[in-house]
Formats: sequence, structure tokens, C-alpha cells
Amino acid sequence: MLETILNSVKNIEGDLMTSSKSKAAGGGYVDPVSNFPTLTPKHNSLAASVLLNRPDLYTKYCNSVTSSGFTFDNAIQAGIDAPHLGVGAVAGDEESYETFKDFMDVVIEGWHGYKPDDKHKIDIDANNIKLTAEQAKKFDQYVISTRIRAGRSIRGLPLPPGTNRAQRRKVEKLLRKGLTRMTGAMAGKYYPLGGMTDAEEQELIDDHFLFQKPSPRNVLANCGAARDWPDGRGIFHNAKKDFLVWVNEEDHMRVISMEQGGNIKNVFARWSAAVGEVEKALKAEGFEYMYNEHLGNVCTCPSNLGTGLRASVMLKLPKLYKSWGVHKLEEYCDSLGVQARGAKGEHSPPGPSGEFDISNKARIGYSEVELVQQMIDGVDRLIKLEESL
Repeated sequence: MLETILNSVKNIEGDLMTSSKSKAAGGGYVDPVSNFPTLTPKHNSLAASVLLNRPDLYTKYCNSVTSSGFTFDNAIQAGIDAPHLGVGAVAGDEESYETFKDFMDVVIEGWHGYKPDDKHKIDIDANNIKLTAEQAKKFDQYVISTRIRAGRSIRGLPLPPGTNRAQRRKVEKLLRKGLTRMTGAMAGKYYPLGGMTDAEEQELIDDHFLFQKPSPRNVLANCGAARDWPDGRGIFHNAKKDFLVWVNEEDHMRVISMEQGGNIKNVFARWSAAVGEVEKALKAEGFEYMYNEHLGNVCTCPSNLGTGLRASVMLKLPKLYKSWGVHKLEEYCDSLGVQARGAKGEHSPPGPSGEFDISNKARIGYSEVELVQQMIDGVDRLIKLEESL
């Protein structure tokens, strides 16, 4: 199969007359035939599938490089080294989505069903969320906890897979300054990952705040985002511990709002306010978020483009689980535009009292309010089914 693909690449190269040795990163030429990645049946990522079906895209981009120095091979390396990954491609900077546009467009459409000429929209006004008093009462009864998170990136600075040490530290400095200036309920403390005490680290672990460490199983270690770990990384949380920010993990920033119970409007309002306050601080320093009308908010992984938002609740569904089982419940949630995960992730059993993590499925093409509303409507339907049994 690989030989057939390589021959196809060679023929395409001849047709396009690209064999004249153009310069790539570092001034060297990459031969698209001899340098084509080895992909096996174990390579399950979308990026691997795209390359197998469209080897011409490797020919087109293998000698392309963004102005910050991020190459096409950098973009696809995660899916080659970690065959189990779902997407298998990342961006090293905002420019990656334009420099490797035809490839990225296929990946984005394959993952989201979002076409190259589609336009994204934004709405982070919590007042536009619809939740009746009756629904709120039921949510308080059945929802254990609520959590909303989304990534944001700073325009003009490379994303974690493509950054150098100075740029990563610049991101940390900007975000730390903005976060520590917050007042009122948002006021809190920033913990540099490499500078916290043992007691502080243990407290963050106990609170389940500490983000994942690089491992062969996660995209972090395989896309180049884990270089120099833990330099330039950190965590911020407010005094009440219902607002949290990860700095320089997979994205420049992951903003997380959470609390016990089912007050989704309150959680979303806090998240929205935090995103806005950090943006104000960035603009005061001459920076802004990466955003455009097609991709929405630009993040490292194509799966998080658009809103980058995941709104979820831990929902008690003991009767529905007993009656339907995991598979049927997951299928039904899918038909509602939401995703059901068990206590240990996708396709796993629920918690001891039949708890499932229910979240929005889509990320791009819908506004933040629309996605939260989809989750609310889906949870409302699930609660009614639970009560009917």
C-alpha cells in the first residue's frame, strides 16, 4: 500500500513539476516520495486517513513552512508518533491554518462537517440562555456538578507546538498579568508549574485542578507542546475555586468555570466574564485573541476551533442506565446533539449512582450560547426520560 502511495506521489510531483528543489525549512529540500510518512493500519487518526487518501496534499505542503518556522511535518507528526489519536494534526501558529489550508480544510470538514466557506458566529451573553424555573429546579435535583471550559489564543505569538522558550514565557507573562489583576469574585492566585511548593501542588492535585502531564498517550507530548516542561506553564484559580485557568498546556489558555449543582447560567456567566476580562488586559498590552469569521477562535487542535467550548454536567441517570445500558444511552444522546461519557471517559460505565458526563458535541458553526442551550435541552430531555421509568 505504501509503495502504491509513494508512486502516486511521485507521479503527482511530475505532473505538478515540483521536483525542482525548492527550499523548505532551514533551506533544505524535502523529497515528497522518500519522505512520505509510514502509515499502518494502526494509524487511526483523521490526518493519517487524509494523507492516505490524498497523498497529493503531502506533495503540495511538505516544503511549506509558516513565517514562525512551523513545517507541515511538524503539523502531522503527532498522528504519526501516536497512532491512536483522533485528529492527529495540530497548528503551530495561527498561520498554519492558511499555509496548509487545503489539508486543514479536509481535516476540519472531516471532524466537524464544517465546510471551507462556512462562517462561525459568537455569542457569550449569558442572558440569551433559556432555562425555566421548572427546569432549574429539576437540574438542581439531578445534576451533581456543572463545568464549562474553552481555549483562547493570543494573536501574534506561536501556539504551544511551535513556540520557543521566550515566546512561551511571553504568553505566561501576559496572561499572568491579566489574571492577577482581577478583582472581586474573580480575584485569585497564579501558581507557576515549576515554582509551586509541594503543599501547593498537592492541594491542586486534591482539587483535581492540576492539568495532565505529558505522556506517550496524550497529544501534548506528541505534538511538540511539552518541550521544556514545566517552564512557562501555570495555573490560576480564584479564592472560591470555581474559576480556573490553565496557561500554556495544549493551548495558550484554557478558561474553566465550575460549581456544584446545576446552575448552568451562573457557570456560563462567570466563564464569559473571565474571558472578557482577560481580553481587556491583553488589549491594554497591544494584543488580542486569535479569531476570524471562518475558524472562530483559533486553537492548537482543529477539534477545538470555533468556540472551543465544552459545557458539561455530571447527571444522575440510574434508571435510564439500568434500562438502556451505555451503548443505547450514548446513541440517544448523539441524536440530541450531546455526548454521554461514563465516569472514566467515553464508552466507560457510569459512576456508582448512575452518573454520566453529558456535554455538547459540536464546537464550530454554532455560538457559545447555542451550544450551552443544546446541552441544556438535551439534559432536560434525559431527566424527563429518567422520571418516566
